[in-house]
Amino acid sequence: MKPRWPMIALCISVLVASAPSAAFPTKDEYVVIADNNQKSTVPVDTTEKPRAPIKLTEMRVRSEVALRYARTSVLTHVHNPDARPQEVTFRMLLPDTAFISGFTMILSGKSYKAYVKEKEEAKQIYTQAVSQGLGAAHVATKARDSNHFTVSTNVEGNTTAVFDLRYEEFLVRRNGLYNHAINLHPGSFVPKMEVVVHIKESQKITALRVPEVRTGNEVDATEKDAQNSKAVIQKSTNEKEATVTFTPDLTEQRRLAQIYAEKTKQKSSSEKYIGYSSTEEENDEDATVLGQFVVQYDVERTNNGEILVNDGYFVHFMAPTSLPPLSKYVVFVLDTSGSMMGRKVEQLRSAMEAILSDLNPNDYFSIVEFNSDVKVHELKEADEEPAPAYSHYSYFNTRNTPVTLVPPSPATAENIAKAKVIVSRLNASGGTNIYSALEVAFNLVRKGTRNENETDVSSTVATTTDGVSTTAATTKKTEKIEKELEPIVIFLTDGDPTVGETSTARILSFITEKNSGDKRASLYSLAFGEDADRAFLRKLSLRNEGFMRHIYEAADAALQLHDFYRQVSSPLLSHVQFLYPEKQIKEGSLSRNKFRTINAGSEVAIVGQVADDATEITPQVNAFCGNDDGIGRKRYEVSQKVIVPKTKDEHLPLERLWAYLTIKQLLDKRDAADDSKDDSAEKKALAIALKYEFVTPLTSLVVVKPEETNAVDVESVDNLPSYSTPFTPHLAIMGPPPASRPNNAYLTSNYASIGASSFASLPGSPGLPSPYYSGGGGGAGFAGPPGPYSPYYGFETTRTTTPIILTTYATTTAQLESYHLEFFEWTSSLLNPFKDTLAFNDNGTEVILKLSKDDDPPKADGGDTECSNSTSAVGASDSAASVCVYLTRCHAARSITADDYQKSYCVVDNKYAGVCCARADVDKTP
Repeated sequence: MKPRWPMIALCISVLVASAPSAAFPTKDEYVVIADNNQKSTVPVDTTEKPRAPIKLTEMRVRSEVALRYARTSVLTHVHNPDARPQEVTFRMLLPDTAFISGFTMILSGKSYKAYVKEKEEAKQIYTQAVSQGLGAAHVATKARDSNHFTVSTNVEGNTTAVFDLRYEEFLVRRNGLYNHAINLHPGSFVPKMEVVVHIKESQKITALRVPEVRTGNEVDATEKDAQNSKAVIQKSTNEKEATVTFTPDLTEQRRLAQIYAEKTKQKSSSEKYIGYSSTEEENDEDATVLGQFVVQYDVERTNNGEILVNDGYFVHFMAPTSLPPLSKYVVFVLDTSGSMMGRKVEQLRSAMEAILSDLNPNDYFSIVEFNSDVKVHELKEADEEPAPAYSHYSYFNTRNTPVTLVPPSPATAENIAKAKVIVSRLNASGGTNIYSALEVAFNLVRKGTRNENETDVSSTVATTTDGVSTTAATTKKTEKIEKELEPIVIFLTDGDPTVGETSTARILSFITEKNSGDKRASLYSLAFGEDADRAFLRKLSLRNEGFMRHIYEAADAALQLHDFYRQVSSPLLSHVQFLYPEKQIKEGSLSRNKFRTINAGSEVAIVGQVADDATEITPQVNAFCGNDDGIGRKRYEVSQKVIVPKTKDEHLPLERLWAYLTIKQLLDKRDAADDSKDDSAEKKALAIALKYEFVTPLTSLVVVKPEETNAVDVESVDNLPSYSTPFTPHLAIMGPPPASRPNNAYLTSNYASIGASSFASLPGSPGLPSPYYSGGGGGAGFAGPPGPYSPYYGFETTRTTTPIILTTYATTTAQLESYHLEFFEWTSSLLNPFKDTLAFNDNGTEVILKLSKDDDPPKADGGDTECSNSTSAVGASDSAASVCVYLTRCHAARSITADDYQKSYCVVDNKYAGVCCARADVDKTP
């Protein structure tokens, strides 16, 4: 019987995308697996026998929510009852706004802790790592606005593995509620399952709802939705704290799984794997997906906002509630190109009917339709026979029809009825002329909102007790504020520009320049389906005071569109500025403090660091709000004073909240900037992410085997091209970091022959089965026993001397200097700074040679000896004239390669890295 060594196989996949204000959303990841050179302590019988199935015995989720900042821990226990090792896969669907902040595995009593490092450092060795036996597998996201985390590992026989994943997120207020969602996709029914959400706020909790467990592919729950009868809610006497506990037994889990399965069958097949097109057959049946556990709440607030200070950090919340909405001018820019044909355009019609009904009486609107050409609709068209549809002309040519800038229409009942007739006639055909459509939209904004008299923002202000200001008459120009409309452009498209200007870079530049000045409008982009260029649309909106939202192509797309519009349809404040005295705030620490609008049902949060000698914070908020009659606007000003406390409250996570929001906003700034601009925002975001150990688009997660040098780090690929385009993802391999994590890595892998069927498909190579990831439902859960392709991750010993793979990582100059090797740059590929050694493979034998940091290089006690074992020497053609000396003593060794060294190395004083060096080159002065 041939011996086998099952190895710890570890893969981590972390996907970070953006919420409306975060990074680019819904990008697919690649999982990379590597072994950790750990031999099984249990003999393995190669005779095929049925395996006792893996059992998930416990799953506990705990969320601590303080000041809208949620810190969640998912703790799971999985038991292997078989005597043989088996693969276990832990999966978790995370909210797309979350940052992973910690991960730990306990295997056979040993703890594997995760660390965070810079992602870019890993890219150079990915291809090499894959060629040395590391497989890659594709991960698909199966819930909207969620990211997928996956870890696979072998669990020894008759042992229990424990996984602890921690992530953090700032809860965004939408439609008047904070939504905290936890995905429950365990992969099997769990005897012990518990979810606990503890909320602690500084103000009273005014609303708290726990809707029935949802699929994760629905719009936010409302008060009309059924509530979760199994959730237990406990509130504190001061009404500022609440605990929600959900402990579904096996009967309840089966009920939820059945409901989820029934709802999932109703989904569009195009939504099965959101953001991923595959030629492989994927099994979408998962009887153990329970759904998404959601807690919704809100707190008591005033129009003046709230400021909290703790341990050198502050947060300033603002969510006005009792102000009248500003009257607005909405320009709807709607794509009716050929790709919108069928269900998409039908859903657009349905959504627009509901959206038009939501316009306020003092609002104005325009409807811009575009395909190959652009048209501004006139309401009188509703009384005319519909024009014939032009489905015969090219998708890439325009008819150059002149565009008439029709004045905006007031949102009267009659006009809304006519507009509904017009949208009901929308038909899809032609190409996608994005630039011309947006150019027309912003021309309408500038023309439609131009007033003869402008508001004088520098006029004197009389402040009332409720914080709302009225403008004093200082000049004739400001005696009467003319009617002003808040301009909003809502832009929907499902594809790339194909007609007219097709360069997205030029469109970005031209449109941003067009939308400038006092009449600058907020641009909200809706990416309908999977073919829209979301990176382009995100950048376009970030540059123009808005954000991008992905509308999933599904049965409820009309509901998604309407839900989005509700979030931006009622601006309460415009031109909002939060001003803080310079002496009270540390320079460079303040987050975004200017906002084009604050909408009803939303909230903004400003964070910063308090100056060391500051005793108080006295901010001032300046903005415009609507008049009570709904016409025009007036000045809004709030001044506050908050004392800086001397004591520290451990329950206020203001420092981590500051780090989280700062990273998010810096990534927004990076994404909005031109590619040619400086990278200061990215560098600052990276530094903060590394300090606070957040897994972001700039950082990777590293899992380190304790007390050894083996580690595997899997990173995501940030800028994925289309799936039809070949590309190379990347892997980082890293060793156990000390207190200050160095920038080098080391991996030793013992393996032998590897079958092709053992690995998952690499990008562009579909068809190979994946032992590391099954097409199950994602979420937090486990895969069962591995399939026939990979009972031992594809590794099988077939000879007595196993080759040793040593993978090194990019070394810094400072590290080389510490060993006096700054002139021996080739050593970086062999260096293991954690062991102070050079390591390589010499014909199947692992060679480890010690390095010295002493100023005086090591020497043999009996003096330099002649070389006898090396196959070649450095600095001379005749090895007999060479002696074995410590590496730095040989001047000629500076110019060799790592391969040369492996042919000429020797050992000094039984341990140090030596080289066979020509006597003339020993201790030679440069």
